[in-house]
Amino acid sequence: MVKDENITFEEAMKKLELIVERLEEGDVPLEEAISIYKDGMELSKLCHNKLKNVEEQLVQILTVDGEKEPFTIQEEE
Repeated sequence: MVKDENITFEEAMKKLELIVERLEEGDVPLEEAISIYKDGMELSKLCHNKLKNVEEQLVQILTVDGEKEPFTIQEEE
């Protein structure tokens, strides 16, 4: 089980990568594989929530007076 929800996104991703590698080896007993899989799902959810939070912050930064500014690319003439 993921014990520290205050880990950074990068730390969570590294732990998730290690879990995937371990499960891909295929020599993990079934009960342990299920436990490891659950930990991976919690880490995945944690990463998703952190990314969603960052996205919301970026939207706020890119917002003027509470309204989203349209994203346009200026073409050089």
